Parts: sequence; structure tokens; C-alpha cells
Amino acid sequence: MVVCSFVDRFSVFENMPKLDDLLQDGLSLVICGTAASKESAERCAYYAGRGNKFWATLYDVGLTKEVLMPEQYRQLFRYGIGLTDVAKTHAGMDREIPKHAYNPEALVIKLGEIKPKVVCFNGKKAAKRFFRIRSVKLGKYDSGHPALPGITFFVAPSTSGAACRSWNLSKWSELATIVKERSSDFVCVDPE
Repeated sequence: MVVCSFVDRFSVFENMPKLDDLLQDGLSLVICGTAASKESAERCAYYAGRGNKFWATLYDVGLTKEVLMPEQYRQLFRYGIGLTDVAKTHAGMDREIPKHAYNPEALVIKLGEIKPKVVCFNGKKAAKRFFRIRSVKLGKYDSGHPALPGITFFVAPSTSGAACRSWNLSKWSELATIVKERSSDFVCVDPE
């Protein structure tokens, strides 16, 4: 259950999560961003920033049956999808998040506990912070993570409105295909 109060939204306590994880056992897919945007933190809803293509993208590639509103993010569990970020204690644009805010070790622990079939990084920055590497290509990340065997990793273009120059829906379609292949019980929806 997500609890988002005035205190944690506005950084009175820096170590409080800006948005709680949407994670549970048995997920087909976990989508991981860098950090919540300021608007997402204020609204207590993932991918709520103006111009963010996240919710339409999930629908367009068949991962959801409808375009959900950011405040409906908990409904992603119906589709076997979870959400998290590499930096949980800060909100803002990627360039505003201090390096010390990223906590890939905590994310490794969380993913190890729930063992999703696929983890997708929403943007290269999230993947680079998680794997502690300088560059990464879009698509399936074949190197994986030594502490997380059996999980398929994928890097998708950022859905942020600020990243529109690198936008490519085909990589998200590729992700949907991988999720369907890895999860026999996942119902990949054909959008109308």
C-alpha cells in the first residue's frame, strides 16, 4: 500500500521514499526508472509528468488493455507489472538527482526477493546507474546481473517528455514480445 504524505513529498525527511515501490512476488515485468519526477512525487503517482508517454506506451505495445491514468498505477498488478526507481529518496529530473541518491544495492535486494521474469529500465540513465556502467545500448541487456540469475534485463527509451529526441516505440514493442515469451501466464494484449 502506498502512503504518500505531505512530509515525504516535499523532502522534509530526505531519506523517505518519494513513491513507494509497486512490487510483489510473481511479476512478469518490473519497470524501473531513475527517480520520481517532481510532479509524480506531488501527485503520489508514477509517470505523472506532463508529456510523459509511459501510460500510452504500455497500451500501444499491448502490455495493458487500456491507457491508465498515473493515479491508477496500482492496477498494473492486474497485468503482472510492477514499478520502482533506482533513486527512491529524491524527486526531479535526472540531472537534479545527486549521485548519492542512487541505491542499486537496495534494488538488487528487492529484485532478488521477488524474482520478476523481466526488468526493464525506463531510459538509459536508470540502467547505467543500476549496473554502474558508463554506456548502455537500448534493447536486451545480455550481460545480466551476477546476483540476479534468471532475470532478463532490458533497456527501453525513456518515456519522459524531456527525452523526446531519443524516443522509439519499437524498443518498447520488443520488450512486450520478450515479456510474452518469458511469461507463459502473461496475457499480452493486442491493442485495437
